[in-house]
Amino acid sequence: MEISHNPLGNRFRGYLPVIVDIETAGFNAKKNPLLEIAAVIVEQDAEGWLGITEKHHCNIIPFKNSELDEAALKFTGIDPYHPFRMAVDEKTALNQLFTPIRAAVKRNECKRAILVGHNPAFDINFLNAAIDRTQIKRSPFHPFSSFDTATLGGLVFGQTVLAKIAEAAGLEWDNQRAHSALYDAEQTAELFCIIYNRWKKLLAFEAA
Repeated sequence: MEISHNPLGNRFRGYLPVIVDIETAGFNAKKNPLLEIAAVIVEQDAEGWLGITEKHHCNIIPFKNSELDEAALKFTGIDPYHPFRMAVDEKTALNQLFTPIRAAVKRNECKRAILVGHNPAFDINFLNAAIDRTQIKRSPFHPFSSFDTATLGGLVFGQTVLAKIAEAAGLEWDNQRAHSALYDAEQTAELFCIIYNRWKKLLAFEAA
């Protein structure tokens, strides 16, 4: 999909939806580190259909004195110190993601990004904790508002588990790739676009 010439500035009160998924070494945002973060940018085409335009992903080195939960590592299958991960520190990772997000916010005539996630309270808590640790002053994201695809999936498809919603929406699901930040963010973004475009079709049908 080409970059949109149909800005989203007026669609969500000036907020640009950006799909985010984070993999961590535990559930405590203050003590457990981010290990992976992915962000997927979605934009409208000239006809107003929403689609993926950019994907960004970083593997992250655990921050100093962080605690690694072995159960969490076993669940994700991530080895935080594997040399082939090509991991970077938290601040570098956030800046690498925030730069293209800020550009997308600007070209869509929005004021900020809004995090879209599956049960996003987890992601936004870890993201905000990392922003505080790295002392980044200008996060592009709203600090607490978000869109939840678990809620949207329950409303539209009667399912709340990401894999089940994806199946109901006609998307393929690969359990071997699941719990990778990039794969989960891609699938969540595809789902968000499907729901957005279905709503657009419904509005057009009602107006006809």
